[in-house]
Amino acid sequence: MRLSLRHFPCQSRTFGMRNTSGRGLRPDALGTFDTVLMAVAGSAPAYSLAATTAVLVGAVGFAAPAALLYCALPMLGIVLAYGRLGRLDVNAGAAYSWVGRTLHPFLGFLCGWALVVSATLFMVAGSLPAGSLTLALFDPELAEGTWPATAVGAAWFTVMLLVVLGGVRLSVRAQLVVSGVELVLLLLFVLGAVVRGGAAAAFDWSWLGFGHFDGVSGFASGALIAAFYYWGWDVTGNLSEETRDGRRTAGLSALVGVGVVFLLFEAFTIAVNVVLTTEQITARGDADTLALLGDAVWPGIGGKLLVVAVMLSTVATLETTLIQVTRTLFAMGRDRTVPAAFGRVHRRWNTPWVAVAVVGGVALALFVASNALGSVGDVLSGAVGAMGLQIAFYYGLAGLAAVVAYRRLLLSSVRDFLLGGVWPMAGAAFMLWIFYESLAELSTASLVVGLGGLATGLIPMIWYWRRGSSYYRPAKLDAVRALAVETDVPYGDAPRQHRPAADETLATDF
Repeated sequence: MRLSLRHFPCQSRTFGMRNTSGRGLRPDALGTFDTVLMAVAGSAPAYSLAATTAVLVGAVGFAAPAALLYCALPMLGIVLAYGRLGRLDVNAGAAYSWVGRTLHPFLGFLCGWALVVSATLFMVAGSLPAGSLTLALFDPELAEGTWPATAVGAAWFTVMLLVVLGGVRLSVRAQLVVSGVELVLLLLFVLGAVVRGGAAAAFDWSWLGFGHFDGVSGFASGALIAAFYYWGWDVTGNLSEETRDGRRTAGLSALVGVGVVFLLFEAFTIAVNVVLTTEQITARGDADTLALLGDAVWPGIGGKLLVVAVMLSTVATLETTLIQVTRTLFAMGRDRTVPAAFGRVHRRWNTPWVAVAVVGGVALALFVASNALGSVGDVLSGAVGAMGLQIAFYYGLAGLAAVVAYRRLLLSSVRDFLLGGVWPMAGAAFMLWIFYESLAELSTASLVVGLGGLATGLIPMIWYWRRGSSYYRPAKLDAVRALAVETDVPYGDAPRQHRPAADETLATDF
């Protein structure tokens, strides 16, 4: 049998994919289209553009399209890593489980904790703009107030909390409506910008090169912000236990989803360079960037329509973020690395209701606390940098974990070496480099939030390690051992040639 990354076991009691379908979450609830939709919604195209375009342009100027391009390439390496790890271990905890079973349980726990902290920060960074954007549709002056924006944002968050609590099928149905309208509006404005042509500058291919970056530090700053654009596609990994043929579908859906949002991000940042000046973008602020672009492309109603798109995108990604953090906490509770109550599942809705309730309570408390920090913009600006730091941390370790898990198979073919080794390793190195470089670039507030949030995870980690949680004594993920167990071949004697079986075709419902 020829060992290849294309052939993985269906399940194994020791080394292969863990069969978790009987542990509470609803199995086979989602198909390929559903999870692609979740991947796109998780990256929140309109929200990401509105929330961070001004920050990105302020950091790198005309190099914004290049920052998104050069961050997308290593990000695809992380997508490949997630797909390969998911084939060995279908787990709602995703990187939390995979890194723990390949590198070290402590690192795995910190990966999961980084996601929990960054997702919790997003409850503030996302819900407050959702409130202000909703108010802006009716009364722009009222939208400037932090308290009204907090109240409306909390209402949106509560609605999404109830949707997530109601089950994964309800979540997908809501996502289809919300994200569907958002994507239609974005595509219409891309076409409108193309027809309108340039007002601020003519398109230049140098925008996709390195010439507009201010040295290595400028490139690192832009890449850290660009990583925030793509974050969220990995919700497919957290949903793998609830997906049909999750070991294949989750990876495919993430790949397609990242491709879709990459094209949207590039189209819009190029449109911003063409239609708006840098002074216009930075003067109006984050949440107004797309509204300004909408007015320029489609005077009168354009700004309002793009505000609607951003609002819907924010609401959509609140849902996927809630899914990520609650599924991660569910996996942690199941493994007894946090209180076991987090692993409880509602009998009717098959959702981790305790995790949903706790996340909801903490997030609503943060809404109130955020008023003491200043304006909506101040809260958002500090949170974005902190989230990018944590994203780079757990993405980087996940990429490294994939290479370690498949290290014995990488020389099977050139394809396996490049797509299973070089690309994920390059993605991991890039993410960890961003993490290191950004330590000198971020504000003190962002560093305190980012590193301090990670440090708080040491408390439950040490506590449950000392209490003997089995998570800290894992069965290692090893693709060769998993393949040997599946084919009943003694470890070390796995044959070198293999022809794909009939059931190894890629399952899809497209």
